[in-house]
Amino acid sequence: MNVTPEIIRYEFMGTDARVARSSHKGSVGIRGKIVGETRNTFAIMQDDRKKTVAKGSSVFHFTFFDGTIVEVDGKLLVGRPEDRLKKTIRRLW
Repeated sequence: MNVTPEIIRYEFMGTDARVARSSHKGSVGIRGKIVGETRNTFAIMQDDRKKTVAKGSSVFHFTFFDGTIVEVDGKLLVGRPEDRLKKTIRRLW
């Protein structure tokens, strides 16, 4: 998978995710498939239980279908999924 800044436009439903860092210590280490998304949260299915994690205060590791692991700051993902498609992305390189 080609990893570019446009990763924030990706549809994350069904993607494997792990909370790498968070200001809420109880959220660190949660891993599983993303089963829901709102403007400010991800719902992650872990051990047959749905856990809700705030996007803005967390850093996520996403594992994609080809085995690529990408670290994304949740602050970049805050917003409705359909509105993320409209975001302009400033490239730094």
